Amino acid sequence: MHPEILRELTAQRNRDLRERAHRAHLARTLRTMRHSHQVDEADEFVAPAIPDYIDGSFRTDRDEAHSSKVHGRVPAARNAA
Repeated sequence: MHPEILRELTAQRNRDLRERAHRAHLARTLRTMRHSHQVDEADEFVAPAIPDYIDGSFRTDRDEAHSSKVHGRVPAARNAA
């Protein structure tokens, strides 16, 4: 093979390898940044309260003690109508 063609092929391969290495480094950097950003956001998230009953009300300790003594069943086991 002619030395000039060999030199050009080697230069092209080296450019390709440097470009792939640069893209891999950029991807690792972005993943690291994204992960650190998600950790910060996760600390700020507060889960909304989920109602215990279908009408949107919440169970209290007093309601739970009263319903178990009077009805003997779990409130969710009753018909909603």
